[in-house]
This record gives sequence, C-alpha cells and structure tokens, in this order.
Amino acid sequence: MPFLVLDRLTKHYGASAAVDGLSLTVERGEFVSLLGPSGCGKTTTLQMIAGFVEPSGGAITLDGSDLIATKPAKRGLGIVFQSYALFPHMNAAENVAFGLAMQGVARAERDRRVTDALALVGLAGFAARFPRSMSGGQQQRVALARALVIRPRILLLDEPLSNLDAKLREEMQVELRQIQRSVGITTILVTHDQAEAMALSDRIVIMNKGRAEQIARPDCAYERPASAFVASFLGKTNLLAGRVAGGTLSIGDRTWPAPPDLDGGAVAVTLRPEKIGFADDGLAGVVRTRLFLGSQWLFQIDTGAGLVLVIRQNGGDAAPAEGATVALAWRPDDMRIARAEGGVA
Repeated sequence: MPFLVLDRLTKHYGASAAVDGLSLTVERGEFVSLLGPSGCGKTTTLQMIAGFVEPSGGAITLDGSDLIATKPAKRGLGIVFQSYALFPHMNAAENVAFGLAMQGVARAERDRRVTDALALVGLAGFAARFPRSMSGGQQQRVALARALVIRPRILLLDEPLSNLDAKLREEMQVELRQIQRSVGITTILVTHDQAEAMALSDRIVIMNKGRAEQIARPDCAYERPASAFVASFLGKTNLLAGRVAGGTLSIGDRTWPAPPDLDGGAVAVTLRPEKIGFADDGLAGVVRTRLFLGSQWLFQIDTGAGLVLVIRQNGGDAAPAEGATVALAWRPDDMRIARAEGGVA
C-alpha cells in the first residue's frame, strides 16, 4: 500500500485554482520533488500536506489514515523552511531539542537524540553555537537536524537550499541526499531549481498552473518529456520549427521519416543541446555566439530552423569560432515532436 496518497487534491482561492486535482502516490522512503515555476502550486501542495492550508477538495492519506482530519501538530511531520526559522536566542542544541521538549521527551533521552542528530548533519562540535555565529550552510544543517530529531514520518523541505551560494548549495545537495538515504525517511521537496530536483529525487512532479504535467524519474522526464512545457522547463532545450508532409518531417533543409501517427502540418521539435554535434553533413548554420564554460562549450547557431543551442564537452580540441559555417547533426531518436495540443510524440 502506498505510504502517502494525494487524491485529486485541490485548492481554490476565489475563482482561481492554486492546485487543480493533483493526484500522487509516494512510497515509504522515497524522495519526491515538486518542481515548477512560481505560482504553479507546489508550495500550496506542501502546505496542505503539512496542515497549514486547508484543501478545497480531494483527500490526503498517510499510511492509510486521513491526514486532513489530523491537526498539524499531530501529523508527525518534520519541516525545513527556506528561512530555516531558527530561534536566535537558542544555541544549536537548544534549537534541535525544542520539538522533543514539546513532545515531553525525558532530558537524558533528549540530550542523546540531539547529540546524534547534530552528528548526523556534521555539526558534532557546534552544540553551543548560536545561529548568529553560524554560516548559512551550518544554520541549514541545524534546521535539518531539528526536523529529523523528532523522527518524523515524512520530511517536508520548502526550498531549503535557495539561500545558499552555488558552491555550498551543490555540497548540501550531496549531503542532504546522503542523510536521506541513511535515515530512510520519506521526503517531499519543493524547489524551482531543475538541477536540484534531478540530482536529489527518485521521482519529480513537474507542475504547471496547479496541475502535474508529468510525474516520472528524473532521467525519464528529461529524456522523454510529456509536454513542450516539461521539455523547456526541465533543463535547456531547443524548440525547432518543423513540418510534416507525406510521412516526412522537415527541419530547415533536412528530412527524416515522421512518426506514423503524426498528422501533417507545422510541428515544434524539442531537442536537447547536448544531443547535437558538429558534422560534415547536417543542418547548415553559422556560429553566432561561443561561450567557454570550463568543462563545456556553449554555442548559439543561426540556422534555417531558427537559433539552435549546442553544448559540447570540452575535450581539449579546437572549437568552431564565431562566424564559422558549421553543420549540425543528431540522432532521430533524440527528437521529441510537439503536437498541436501541446503533447510530445
């Protein structure tokens, strides 16, 4: 039986639907990310699970029990907010112990669990330190320890790494995933960061306008997006103008066999930039921009199908210069063809 179930979960504010019939099942120990742009409903969904927002419709069950009927404080959930929400007048140990004190856990047991929680997040020597004397990453670890120490049934993370700089955020992503795996706790993460969601999650829920556009493993959603929105939001992609006629797909001056179930007419083809290579024969273009990114080269190529983004790994060999004439080639299987209704073939 699934551990957490959202069944047609809905939240209306007046005539506007913040969340519109969202259904999701989460297994015990799974790490699931709610991903999407601002206003897509991901934070509202998390708040309904936490009990901070009352649903307008639908159901939430946890381990077979009605979660909506349970008061927020009784739901047994650990929550880490974007702002960390640490008590400034308490040191790290006191912050972590707060939830245990509210539960009436005995002092000796409380001290032991606080020590274990701080060690788990790499802060064994920071028990007496106050938030004002900690870096952002250390405060984030304290907030995570405070959420984990109560042994919650689910860990809810609301943009917990967004206040960190890029390097520290990447480090904390690795640590967070390692901690989640070691503890085995079911985790729901809200984020707008595509790379973060793909790096951390067992599955991603890509949301748009209150609905789930796709629920899938990160690699499946990236390689086989269910819609043009997913393709464009989840990583970089090219949207190329194409046309289908007589069973043939044309992009610029190049042709391929079209999928048999695709009607004729104009189509939009999505193609990941790292799937495109320079070749002796292919879609003709001219390098407009060339950027060196260390491990990669990024190119913008003017073609008859529009501007094409190409990412090429830096192997140490020479890269085409700006103004150079090039030919672009890719495997037919790497194309996703957007239908008129917005799906992807």
